[in-house]
Amino acid sequence: MEEKLAQPAPSPLSRIGRGLRGALTHQAGFMALMLAAMWLVFSSFTPYFLTSRNLLQITVQAAVVAIAAVGQTMVIVSAGIDLSVGSVLALSTVVSAMVMETGQPAPVGVLVGLLVGGICGWVNGITVGKLRVPPFIATLGMMGIARGLALVVTQGIPRFRLAPGFDTIGQGRILDVVPVPTIITIVVYLLAWLILTRTRLGRYTYSIGSNAEATKLSGVNVTRYLVLIYTVAGLCVGLASLIEEGRLGSGQPAGGDGLELQTIAAVVMGGTSLFGGEGNIFATLVGALMIASLRNGLNVMGVYAFWQNVIIGALIISAVYVDQWRRSHRITS
Repeated sequence: MEEKLAQPAPSPLSRIGRGLRGALTHQAGFMALMLAAMWLVFSSFTPYFLTSRNLLQITVQAAVVAIAAVGQTMVIVSAGIDLSVGSVLALSTVVSAMVMETGQPAPVGVLVGLLVGGICGWVNGITVGKLRVPPFIATLGMMGIARGLALVVTQGIPRFRLAPGFDTIGQGRILDVVPVPTIITIVVYLLAWLILTRTRLGRYTYSIGSNAEATKLSGVNVTRYLVLIYTVAGLCVGLASLIEEGRLGSGQPAGGDGLELQTIAAVVMGGTSLFGGEGNIFATLVGALMIASLRNGLNVMGVYAFWQNVIIGALIISAVYVDQWRRSHRITS
């Protein structure tokens, strides 16, 4: 019997190349490489960008968008869309603040903020799931309703008298180092990953987005799960609103302006298909970090604020184009 020739051990360069190919074919890994490249570019322009203090600040700046984008990811994976995110955030902050103005403690303000977000999401789910209103129209209507209510109940005046200790959720730090919003964001994404990969809700979210009719014919109560998906999305917005409220120290009826577009951008930059059925929750997190990093880096570089929107818009289009190109030219190992 002939002896088999021993296979030579792979060289370090070949191992690195194999690892890079694996990252490029994995959505979250690909986005992480793009984020790292962005950080290196900004650090070459200014020494103040790539510091631990500034990177932690980026995670704080990204927290509101990142947490709201968790719900947006689930909605878009189910072949829907939520345009009410910014308005619901504003309504949640002002109602929470107004409750605390009556002397209620911070935990009550937290519960009220979550409740308002959850109710708005539930109404969106009922409108989409039971009334069969297209998600674009249903959430567009909620966008007007929530913003209008936020302005009506406050008469357009911000609310500042928050309960003692409430600001910890937006400004606190663990051991005076790690920001509380960063910890909350990590916990939310771990929970979202478990839901999407280990529960019926997660499996049916992808299934509904891929083919709602086939999912219904297989015995799944599609209406029930759509209501649940939009309710979870509303709860995510409610949680994001608490961080925003604590960070600003007030409930702002005009807050959350443009947040729906930022969450959609984070989700799309993360590679989630707008047609539903495909998406990676951790890639959404990287997309939110990319948006926050862009704003932070451009601020550090002293770029004029109006030009920042132009640059960010162009880079979002570029990032999505690169991702689409990568998908159509998948690297086979």
